[in-house]
Amino acid sequence: MKTKQPGQTPEFLSTNLKENLETLSLLLNDPSDLTTKVLQVGGSSYTSAIVSLEGLSDQLMIKEQIIQPIQQNPEQFAASNEDVRQVLHEIENRMISLQITNRTRRWDEVIPVILSGDTILMMEGTDEVLLIKSRNWPGRSIEEPQTEALVRGPRVGFTESIYTNISLLRRHIREPNLTIDPHTIGRRSNQSLAVIYIKGLTNPELIEEVNRRLKSLDLDYAPESGTVEQWIEDSFLSPFPQILNTERPDKVTSALLQGKVAILLDGTPFVLLLPFTFVSLLHSPEDYYERWSIGSLIRLLRLAAIGITLFLPALYIAILSFHPGMIPFKLVFSIAASREGVPFPAVIEALLMEVTLELLREAGIRLPKPIGQTIGIVGGLVIGEAAVQAGIVSPIMVIIVALTAISSFAIPSYSAGISFRMLRFAIMIAASFLGLYGIVLTFIMICIHLMRLHTFGIPYLSPVAPSIQHDWKDMFIRVPVTWLTRRPLFMKPQDIHRAKKR
Repeated sequence: MKTKQPGQTPEFLSTNLKENLETLSLLLNDPSDLTTKVLQVGGSSYTSAIVSLEGLSDQLMIKEQIIQPIQQNPEQFAASNEDVRQVLHEIENRMISLQITNRTRRWDEVIPVILSGDTILMMEGTDEVLLIKSRNWPGRSIEEPQTEALVRGPRVGFTESIYTNISLLRRHIREPNLTIDPHTIGRRSNQSLAVIYIKGLTNPELIEEVNRRLKSLDLDYAPESGTVEQWIEDSFLSPFPQILNTERPDKVTSALLQGKVAILLDGTPFVLLLPFTFVSLLHSPEDYYERWSIGSLIRLLRLAAIGITLFLPALYIAILSFHPGMIPFKLVFSIAASREGVPFPAVIEALLMEVTLELLREAGIRLPKPIGQTIGIVGGLVIGEAAVQAGIVSPIMVIIVALTAISSFAIPSYSAGISFRMLRFAIMIAASFLGLYGIVLTFIMICIHLMRLHTFGIPYLSPVAPSIQHDWKDMFIRVPVTWLTRRPLFMKPQDIHRAKKR
């Protein structure tokens, strides 16, 4: 018997069990966690081998539901006169109660199964093997989402297991048309990825485009769904996110029922939702759990928060440096008194405080949770107070920076909040050179960019531009849910009705 040499990858299994075990060990580079159990089938002369990876497979399940049934002594195998393929068929149908995913003769189908935590059963005299479900990956239990807390709503969040996440979605959507398109991503990682949508509701062109982009990916490893997001988004140069990420099953459920597509990647609790429009920045699941007046007020507050985050420091710089005549007479003396002794112009003062705040925010995230919040609060108070006492910044600048920071946290999407913080610095610099004209010009440039931006064929400013007045019912103001009887038309759903009018 010839031993396979490295580089000579066989295509099909052999009928020789020993040769198959040697080939498997060679293809896996002789891993130390590979467990192989060679045993006889019942009291017969048929030899079989149970192969799995320790740590990824449920060893107790393998012992109780695979090895023990095979080691029993059924009468039909005592004479050892049956064809080995018939014996394998009997094992598959009568002995093993676990799910048999497939039979195969190909090594390129066996290797991914082993590396995924499943078990294979080989037998002497046949080149067919059974692929048996036995995955038992380590993972955390279902918990409340950490990044999307709500006052009212479900306390359930996704986990790092794609199968658990799919089950959470099926629990919310008990619909036979809920379709799951499986993909494998990563040349070396071979990670599981799923595209989920509702067949008969989601636009087929959107589904086709999503699958096309995913199939075109050629990378070694996707450590997080953010990697997939960056590869498939329309414009990687845009500061605005074009794909929404969330760890809330209720949010994904709502998006799927609107005709959107969800992408689940194994190993991360963050699910991608697409297409994602600018108006979605203002939306949160909690908007629909409260009465329409409360939801509308909260959305208007978020819209105001976006304006404050983007323009408040820039307006302070522009008015103080170029347009002091716009300041009310009494307020001029108050500002002048607060800035007495400050050695820096308004733009340097604002940049110093904004950069300091960003550093404190980043430090609070990286530090251990028990002291992270303390550092953020105490650090901000101490540094702000010390800077005012030292005459480096004025008290009014501390107020403006604090209000800006609070407003940035009111934006539901964390990625969008970062984008607005980036743009805030650009607007501040424009205001330092051209005053209010710089702010207006920058705002016009942002609007032009948003008008030109698309996400999977959908205009980013839909339903504002192009204007679809029907969808304005659930835009900046949310009308009562009894009026929301149709899905958003800009998504081009195949079924536009979601409720009957009362």
